[in-house]
Order: sequence, then structure tokens, then C-alpha cells
Amino acid sequence: MATDDQALQHCAVERVLRELQTVSLDARPVDTAPRVHAAVRQITACDDPYRQVKSESNALALRAYPKAAELASTSPDPVLAAAKLAAAGNIADSAIGHSFDFEAGMGRALGQGFAVDHYSQFRAALAHADHTLYLADNAGEIVFDRLLIERLALPRVTVAVKADPLLNDATREDAHAVGIDGLAVVVSTGDGWPRPDLRGASQEFRTAFQRADVIIAKGQANYEALSECNANVFFLLIAKCAVIARHLGTDIGDLVLKRAGSP
Repeated sequence: MATDDQALQHCAVERVLRELQTVSLDARPVDTAPRVHAAVRQITACDDPYRQVKSESNALALRAYPKAAELASTSPDPVLAAAKLAAAGNIADSAIGHSFDFEAGMGRALGQGFAVDHYSQFRAALAHADHTLYLADNAGEIVFDRLLIERLALPRVTVAVKADPLLNDATREDAHAVGIDGLAVVVSTGDGWPRPDLRGASQEFRTAFQRADVIIAKGQANYEALSECNANVFFLLIAKCAVIARHLGTDIGDLVLKRAGSP
């Protein structure tokens, strides 16, 4: 995706293998991925290998948005429906495959419950929230994050996106493309994914994180990064691999709405 030049591809593979030799076995993907992708970008001089994929994903999701909005609005509980649709949007992950069908995913999502279901805690926490921080995950699915944010109608919402291209994660460019910046303040996370100790975080993200009464964290990577966080975090995702499914006690493909620290 970064280059068709086989010599550069070979150099990138060699560099990545050298990088991986220095990685601790205890390191998480969120620790190693930024190093790997920085090496590829540097060697290939391609600042965003996923640019086209992200643009196509946003376009597909925006075409599916009117149907998603109708499904949420006509549901007995529009917020619950929007939360399920936002979780189902997590299917748009170019790191695990390039083919996804938002509309099929929406239908499946509304027909199932959350395998880990802390929805009542979620609504109770948001009822008293003055500041809410929403950690976006991928391009494309950010359209369904917008849907949930609209249905929640919270007083102050900040949406955090990546400062620089990393995998197919949403950036400010994606937030603008799908209209998120018209609903919320958009900030960048800083260096890679957020961490509980805020190491590498931008100052604007630090401020938003420390001020937030409730944090909504989308996707597996944010779960990996913040699952041991003591803040009032709710994780919204699809369990897409065996490791995460086992950690959550779910099956692969299950929807999850989990409060940090709750069984």
C-alpha cells in the first residue's frame, strides 16, 4: 500500500524486523504499531499508505448513514440502537481486511445484544456528565460515531482523533470529511494511542482527558491501551480477534459495551 517499488518494500521489511527484535514480549500492539508504521513511512516516503482506503471507507459509511439514522430514530431506544450501530461500524478496519458491508453489519447489530452489556451504567453516567470525551477509532466508522453523538445530545463533547496517519485510524481530515467537527470539539491524541499515564499525549488531549466525566473509547486498540485505566471509561467495540475475545469473555464478532473496572 505504501509503494510498488520492490526494493523499497524489501528495505521496509528489513527495518521492521530489526525494530521488532527490540520489542518486549510484554508490549502491546498499540506500542509496536507506531514504530512499525513510522519505519514504513520513512523508507517509502509515503506519509499515509491508507489515504485512499480511508477516503473510500468514509464515502461508503456516509452512503449508509441515512439508513442508519432512520433505523436509530425508529427504534424504541434510539440511543441503544445508535450505540449498537456505532459498535457495528467498527467492522471498517483495513488492518484486518479491505472488504466490509456497513448495511449488512447494521442489520446484524440491531438484531443482537451486547455480549458485555453495561448500557444501563452508560446511560446513568452520561445523565450526569458535563464533559464527555469520545475516542474515535477508524475512518469510515467515525460516521457512526457521529450518529451516536447526535443521539446522545450531550452538553460538551470532545472527539479525539490521531494527530498523524496511523493505520486507518481517523484523523482531523476524516473528522471534517464526515461532519464530526460540526458537532464537537476535535482534538488530536498526540503520539499514537492514548495511555492511562497520558505519556506522549498532546496538551489538548491531556486537558480533555482530565476534564472528562465520561470517556467513550471506540475499538480494540483503545481497549488494549486503556483497559486498565481507572477513569470512567466505556469501551464500545466488536471483538475481532481471539486474544481480545478471550480477555473480554466473548466470542469473535460479539458487540461489547463495557465499563472499565466492571466484570
